[in-house]
Order: sequence, then structure tokens, then C-alpha cells
Amino acid sequence: MELKKEMLRGTQLSESDFRAGKVITTDWKPELHYAWDNGVGIGYYLAQLKAGKITASFCNKCNRIMLPPRAFCELCFKPTDGWVDVLDTGTINTFSVSLVDWAARRIKKGERPHTPAVIEIDGASPGHGMLHLIGEIDPYEIKIGMRVKAVWKKPEERTGSITDILYFKPIREPKASRKK
Repeated sequence: MELKKEMLRGTQLSESDFRAGKVITTDWKPELHYAWDNGVGIGYYLAQLKAGKITASFCNKCNRIMLPPRAFCELCFKPTDGWVDVLDTGTINTFSVSLVDWAARRIKKGERPHTPAVIEIDGASPGHGMLHLIGEIDPYEIKIGMRVKAVWKKPEERTGSITDILYFKPIREPKASRKK
């Protein structure tokens, strides 16, 4: 059966229809609860952060250890082969000394600038790592190539979030002893 345009038009409502009670309305205020699914790759990664570990995925075909982890290798176009724990140390690839906070407001005079950095994590393939904050150093002394280590929240305070790592701090290399 072919539907005619007139059959699909519907019925127009007017303001007087509402006032006369010809249209039933309600003040329904639903209590809706939402859940966010992180997916297999990020879900496992976040669970491991809660446990105090940084976990990457690996691809046997292209021999890469990928961080953040992925469910599929974007070079081989195949599912990754599993998980591997990497270290919580790394090298600063690039960084910024930011005079605005996360809400894009200028920081107040005397406040410490924010210092986000891209950190290549030890145990992951070159170019793989994470964006995080640098702490325990004057922001203007941070250098590309600087070695850093994660500073974790206490286990009972972790929630399964990237903020389970408070920041990365410089690894202070022992000074070479001078021969006399």
C-alpha cells in the first residue's frame, strides 16, 4: 500500500487545545543515571592505574608496545596481542609552562604555573607515553630529555583515573664523585 502525504501529516495542536485539556501533559522529571563505558583498552588501563601500575598494549606484528593502550594496532589494522606492564619512569619529550589553569583562567600572582609535559614512558615504544604534570621542580628548570618518575596517590585514594598519578618528578641523578 502506498502511503499518501496526507496520511503522514499528523494533527496540529493549538494553544487552545492545551487550555481546554484536549492534550494530556505531565511534569515528569526522570531520575536518569548514566554510565560511561571506557572500552576494553582504556578500562583495563584505568583499573591498572588504580592498582599502581602503568599498562600498555602490544602488537607482535609490528613489535610495538603502545601507550596509551589500544584494542587495535593502527599500523597493522589488527587486534593487539595483549598487555604488558611498563615502568612509571620516563623522559620528557616536550613540555609547557602555562600561566593559565585548567579552566583557562590566568593564574594568580605567586601561584605555581602549570607544567604539562609529554612523557615517553620507559618500556613503551619510542614516541609512546602520556601527557601529565611535572612537579617538585622550578617550572623554568624543566628540560626536554629530563628523566622523571611518577608520584602516585596513596592506594586507598586511587579511583582508576589518570589522576591516580599526582605528577611526575625529576629523577635526581647522583653527582659523580670527584677523584682526588
